[in-house]
Amino acid sequence: MFSNYLIGLREGLEASLVVCILIAYLVKTGRREALKPIWTGIAIAVALALGFGCALEFGSQELTFQAQEALGGSLSIVAVGLVTWMVFWMRRTARHLKSELHGRLDAALAMGTGALVATAFLAVGREGLETALFVWASVHAASDGTPRPLIGVALGIATAVLLGWLFYRGAVRINLAKFFTWTGGMLVVVAAGVLAYGVHDLQEAGWVPGLTNLAFDISDTIPPDSWYGTLLKGVLNFQPDPTVVQLVVWLLYLVPVLTLFLLPSRVSARTGEPAAGAAK
Repeated sequence: MFSNYLIGLREGLEASLVVCILIAYLVKTGRREALKPIWTGIAIAVALALGFGCALEFGSQELTFQAQEALGGSLSIVAVGLVTWMVFWMRRTARHLKSELHGRLDAALAMGTGALVATAFLAVGREGLETALFVWASVHAASDGTPRPLIGVALGIATAVLLGWLFYRGAVRINLAKFFTWTGGMLVVVAAGVLAYGVHDLQEAGWVPGLTNLAFDISDTIPPDSWYGTLLKGVLNFQPDPTVVQLVVWLLYLVPVLTLFLLPSRVSARTGEPAAGAAK
């Protein structure tokens, strides 16, 4: 549940900051008449993300078992790739996010209502589609037959919306650079688990060999149905009996990606402050 909460919080906060920057800029420059098309674009982006998530969930139920596993494994790998790109992109461009969005908004204002709708849709829609895909893959990987993964995602998004509103009202100021670094690092760990689970899906679909070649089996020590086994699976997508291929893929992803992500960046520790201030 925690890993899904983290996904909802991290992805939702990025979208919330984008919305805050757009709305605050229009309000401060006295162009409130442009708020309606902005909200329209945001609503369309949210609806598209929800529709995409529903299509993934209900569309996959009509497939055969092998097809479901192949689809789940393939989309899990795609989701991990997108999230990995996203955490590095946010670390690199957070400093310029405010000015970049302001530039796009000025250009859209000059072009008219349709351009405003499109600007808001594109700014939020990318985050929404990435979130829907990664949430689906993570819930699919951590599913234990209960609604807890979805509750975790919902709580994370709700927290992100609340933080976004508090940023806008000027009630909260946090170092966004540190926030995105810590949550980005944790998200890389979660992504490693999703990637390993996706590979397992492909093994069950017959696309990747080695399904019966286990790296180890500690199910007796950490039973999957125990409280601590459930906790490890919910937080890290831990599996007590991974295959050799799963373990190798997990290590080959986690070690280099997390090392590169945590390397000192040329961006200063104050990177996130302009974004926080922009939400006032």
